[in-house]
Amino acid sequence: MAGKPVRTAILPVAGLGTRFLPATKAVPKEMITLVDKPLIQYVVEEAAGAGIERIILVTHASKSAIENHFDKNYELETELARRGKDALLEVARNTCPPGVHIAAVRQAEAKGLGHAVACAAPFVQDEPFAVLLPDVLLREETPGDDLRVMMERFEATGASQIMVEPVLQDQVDKYGVVDIGGRPLGPGEAAPISRLVEKPPVDAAPSNLAVVGRYVLDGAVMALLEQTPPGAGGEIQLTDALDALLRQATVEAWHMRARSFDCGDKLGYLKATVEWGRHHPQLGEAFGQWLEQQH
Repeated sequence: MAGKPVRTAILPVAGLGTRFLPATKAVPKEMITLVDKPLIQYVVEEAAGAGIERIILVTHASKSAIENHFDKNYELETELARRGKDALLEVARNTCPPGVHIAAVRQAEAKGLGHAVACAAPFVQDEPFAVLLPDVLLREETPGDDLRVMMERFEATGASQIMVEPVLQDQVDKYGVVDIGGRPLGPGEAAPISRLVEKPPVDAAPSNLAVVGRYVLDGAVMALLEQTPPGAGGEIQLTDALDALLRQATVEAWHMRARSFDCGDKLGYLKATVEWGRHHPQLGEAFGQWLEQQH
């Protein structure tokens, strides 16, 4: 059965970013700069590229800088216009992609990813939605390509989609892993999930396909989150609600075609800095040459 069009994305940005201390003591982790944009802008541009029209930031009182970044800054724009800095004025005006509306809702307490997603329920109601974890950036030729295909697959089949990628077998105990019955799954392919296993022992993992941090979900997940008791760490886990969804509807693993970078991790952030620096339209050539000179 076909699903409804997906037009809304939820971005949970209320976390404290403790993996990135001391940089995140006073600055939201999502506002840390990757080359010349804050991390959160790349994720918003990915959502826009996929066709998302409305973004719900699930935020915290200490994260007002994120909302300010996507709002107008009249003083800055007026000064840039007065100085004739037209190129910079255009950059300042386009932090929020055209046609995308951004709203924010507070997560007053840190009660887990499932709780953060549920905070957006009044905006979503029973409509399908995407979830994008802003710690994870995808390196794609065109931002949003993978998410767009997941959305199209949901709209064609009605099956919720969870993005996955293979990880080293000895690393599976660090991730949520999907069980697809042992069948092979190549980039751009999808398969039904029979269960989700959070951080399984290496010798008991059902696969090496780890959840990346991109979801396209049926609106029924919101009702399931309301019924989900606290799980691991005393938090409401999205994985638990998805396990419940598996028992009543088809949920598919979708093998990403892009490359992912965990920018909530210092080493992952450094790798992303090199990757995005090498491909930057103005800086990439000179940066690449400099990198080659270091060997």
